[in-house]
Amino acid sequence: MNNTISLKEIAHARSGDKGTGANVGVIAYTAAGYAFLEQELTPERLAEHLHELKPQGVHRYPLPGIRAYNFVLPGILDGGASRSLRIDSQGKVLALAVLEMQLPRPENLAAMQPESHPT
Repeated sequence: MNNTISLKEIAHARSGDKGTGANVGVIAYTAAGYAFLEQELTPERLAEHLHELKPQGVHRYPLPGIRAYNFVLPGILDGGASRSLRIDSQGKVLALAVLEMQLPRPENLAAMQPESHPT
């Protein structure tokens, strides 16, 4: 059995630009998943996952009412939509990159997945 899971197994995400930076919202499917993400989806781990894009910081804001975390990533868009030569100058696919993050496999994985998730 694999000792890791992809973040996408327990959450979905959205992202977009904010000038030269971007934000990524990660929303857990369940309360158990939200509690797991509190421990495992840290700003340091996300910074390591996105290090090739050179964010100038990673700030995490919990939104417990909707079981989500909002991550603000200053400078990650290398100048932003009007200046950057990157393919994703507006940060629209950052959410997909974040959902590919590998996290330690939790013992109660089934409690974190949506009911419609294929096993």
